[in-house]
Amino acid sequence: MSDSGSEHEEMDLSNSDVVTKYKAAAEIANNALAAVVAAAQPGTKIVDLCQKGDAFIEEAVGKMFKGKKIEKGIAFPTCVSVNSVVGHFSPASKDDPTELKEGDVAKIDLGAHIDGFIATEATTVVVQSDASAPVTGRAADVISAAATAMEAALRLIRPGRKIADVAEPLRKIVESYGCNLVEGVMTHQMKQFVIDANKCVLNRPSPEAKVEDGEFEENEVYAIDIVVSTGDGKTRVLDEKETSLFKRAPNETYHLKMKASRALLSEVSKRFPTMLFTVRALETAQARFGLVECLGHDMLQPYPVLHEKGDHLVAQFKATVLLMANGSDKVTSAGPTQKLETEKKVEDEEILKLLATSIKAKSNKNKKKKAKKAGAAAEAAPAADETK
Repeated sequence: MSDSGSEHEEMDLSNSDVVTKYKAAAEIANNALAAVVAAAQPGTKIVDLCQKGDAFIEEAVGKMFKGKKIEKGIAFPTCVSVNSVVGHFSPASKDDPTELKEGDVAKIDLGAHIDGFIATEATTVVVQSDASAPVTGRAADVISAAATAMEAALRLIRPGRKIADVAEPLRKIVESYGCNLVEGVMTHQMKQFVIDANKCVLNRPSPEAKVEDGEFEENEVYAIDIVVSTGDGKTRVLDEKETSLFKRAPNETYHLKMKASRALLSEVSKRFPTMLFTVRALETAQARFGLVECLGHDMLQPYPVLHEKGDHLVAQFKATVLLMANGSDKVTSAGPTQKLETEKKVEDEEILKLLATSIKAKSNKNKKKKAKKAGAAAEAAPAADETK
């Protein structure tokens, strides 16, 4: 896929070049998200925001690592999902008329990659003409719940901790705000060219839905994804025609019959071999006619637009986290950007203790300095007593 590295070179966080590429992708994602958030004003078309985010990423990655034969670009197309829409809304047509309205709760989700090293992130904003106005009511509750759950997850997903220990604190946090975690949302490990590796956390496990337990390890990378609803958190697909996000299923093969299907698969294999894409990004209109056959034979994986019940609000925060030797390094900056006024709060003592801890572990160097100071102080104390 690229000329980076050799078969003997470690392509994880133990390699400084890998860390550099993750952080470069994260900086691009951060700046793209900030640009979309700034443009999210009442009356703005959602498709224009999605195109703005995607164009920003494409332009920015084009300036990185020039002269090197590596893949780089959009890892997760920009989505803007409003109110009860849970996620994956990125209009298929450039002429889609859907606009943001005053008071909309908008979730903005996107991602970039450099040489297959992916940084994804999402934030939630309330669309307001007055940018300084505080967010109140149930919008403040659900955004606060998601933001606090993210802070907890950053402290729970770190080397040495267990996957099975993550979900329960998250549940307690969001329920303290009168909200629920959304079913089916996962925090996935990411690897080079793999946005959804097998190791993952299911935010809301149940007897019917579980994932394999395991231990988080140093040098792993995760996209921590927190999605919270003021409703019951059960999603549904209302219209399959809304689906515009897809990803190539790498291990599936089939001799497609239609010319349009073969043209679509050829374009996807060349331009989006491992990452998500929108039908809006396809260069030929004819290729779109091949979607049905490709999907029917599992050549493409759809990411449908998911909905909660219409009168409920959904908030999301997503962050890319590098599990380093000194603790978690959150390289994407997604977090609340508005003042939130809620009367609800977390009161569980164990969770408050967790939230009070640092994301990063204290370095051995700092520990040695403190020990040296403590030793010097202990030696000085008797000498001081002798002078009295």
